[in-house]
Amino acid sequence: MEFLRKVSAAFGRYMGLIVVAVTLLALFVPSSCLWIQTGWINPLLMAVMFGMGLTLDFKDFALVFTRPKYILLGCIAQFTIMPALAYCLSVAFALDAALMAGVVLVGTCPGGTSSNVITYLSRGDVALSVGMTSVNTLLAPFLTPAITYLLLRTTVNVDVFAMFLSIVQVVIVPIVLGFVINRLFSALTRALVDVLPAVSVTAICLIVACVVSHNSARILATGGLVFAVVFLHNMLGYLCGFLLGKVLGLDTARTKAISIEVGMQNSGLATSLAGSSFPDLAMATVPGAIFSVWHNISGALLAGVYRRWE
Repeated sequence: MEFLRKVSAAFGRYMGLIVVAVTLLALFVPSSCLWIQTGWINPLLMAVMFGMGLTLDFKDFALVFTRPKYILLGCIAQFTIMPALAYCLSVAFALDAALMAGVVLVGTCPGGTSSNVITYLSRGDVALSVGMTSVNTLLAPFLTPAITYLLLRTTVNVDVFAMFLSIVQVVIVPIVLGFVINRLFSALTRALVDVLPAVSVTAICLIVACVVSHNSARILATGGLVFAVVFLHNMLGYLCGFLLGKVLGLDTARTKAISIEVGMQNSGLATSLAGSSFPDLAMATVPGAIFSVWHNISGALLAGVYRRWE
């Protein structure tokens, strides 16, 4: 067990470098990772969420639900900062209509489940992260189309039931199961907690490898402009969330959670919405696909920094 702890600690310490190496392999030698099926992504996320549930206790959720203002703060930040950044960057870089639609959709979507994983690896407030993601996702069927319309003067159709079912299946159920098992078999789960980072990093690497290898040709053909916009959108999101937490005097764990929640988006949803809502704008799906890759890389690098900030 001591060996496994050391391996897991190494995974956590060098997570960013590991994810970057996997990304480069999948991008330039996609055939090496095509065996990872896209259908594996949700089960991998569910496995990570289950592991997170093993680390949670009643007191974690009590702090969130007795102080809902933090979730409200995260919700407001999510649906104001990222859409505004998306629109301003699109205008500043003079993106064409298709790429602008894709970038704005990334900005108007809620935070993704990856934000929960990165918050966990960053030693942030996991319960707050899960609470913000859940509430933001449930509000997204209403706010995503409305904000997209305000910014682009066009509408998108969002499947409310599908989004609700997804958040329940991928986030809520695995975390609740992990939480219950932690309550029933706490001695066993305490022994497993130290090796969970290795499981989480492995899952992230598999997800990144899958997304990159299946989209490598499209990513390489896009050019530097959209990469620059996606990079700035994501990094400025982290920065704005961090500054918001500091200005409001939040503790370190909550500041980490809000920073990550704001910066990381449900880019898979954005890609799907772009394909269904803008069928005549093929390039509208590209920003979401690139964001899917980049935010996992940046999240892994950020987690390496945040883990050292207590």
